[in-house]
Amino acid sequence: MTITSPPSRTARRPSRRAPLAGIGHFLAFGAPGLLLYLGLVLVPVIMSVRSSLTDENPLHRSTRYTGLANYRELLGDPAFHRALGNTVIVTAIVVVVPNVLGLGVAILLDRRGRLYHALRAVFFTPVVLSSVVVSVIWQALLTDDGMVNSLLRSAGVNHPPGWLSDPSIALYSVASIIAWQMLGFCVVVYLAGLQGVPPELHEAAALDGAGAGGRFRHVTWPMLAPAVTINTVMLLITAFKAYDHIQVITNGGPGDGTTATIAFSVVTTAFTGNRIGYAAAMSTVMLALVAAISVLALRFLQRREVNL
Repeated sequence: MTITSPPSRTARRPSRRAPLAGIGHFLAFGAPGLLLYLGLVLVPVIMSVRSSLTDENPLHRSTRYTGLANYRELLGDPAFHRALGNTVIVTAIVVVVPNVLGLGVAILLDRRGRLYHALRAVFFTPVVLSSVVVSVIWQALLTDDGMVNSLLRSAGVNHPPGWLSDPSIALYSVASIIAWQMLGFCVVVYLAGLQGVPPELHEAAALDGAGAGGRFRHVTWPMLAPAVTINTVMLLITAFKAYDHIQVITNGGPGDGTTATIAFSVVTTAFTGNRIGYAAAMSTVMLALVAAISVLALRFLQRREVNL
């Protein structure tokens, strides 16, 4: 007959140090990031929404609560509608062109050698440059008497296009410049995805008789799904907040708001027109659009990752 001793009292006591340690770790590591998020993101958003419900103007001493008047004015504002349409065009170009060209360039550079390493650095250089620097360079190149038109004239083109002075193509020129600067980012992300594809999968597909196109379609492309998601979301955000390039290259012209986007209209309305409340309403609408489109794009692309 064996006699078992009763469990010790110390074993029955719940440990109080674990919750305290968890709280201490949160305060040490999580609290600074949370405070930064609250101070730099959440609080400004709340202040902007609050300001959008007023007629705030720095030239007026008193600020009145106007409710949804600013939003109702946005519905009938032709300038805002034009800015929204310009933003959609810029977003379409900036999302599609760097993604397609970036994938092609990444496939060409997915090789070993000093030459390919140097070319990767060349393609990525515009990404780390300031948007203002890139805009100044391209503005000098695309003016009516710039280097691009000079080369076209020397090639026999008597009337080269006004890349920045023609209202029908100025917006596409600015969008192409933004897409050019973001090309290197897409190349790097796709290169990382290509180098993460196991060679064994390509070898197995080749043994099954798949050609180069078949191996890309059934092996490489599904493995690049996370890279497509990253590039698409980043390009969406970049296109919606495009301001620097437009300010430096065209200043919203030529003409009246030909190349003005929502972000550009927010800044000019607030600091040139002194309508802080109306600009806050525009920025709130832009925030809602960016959040909704980003969430939809993430859900669609992540569902695609699972299906593949």
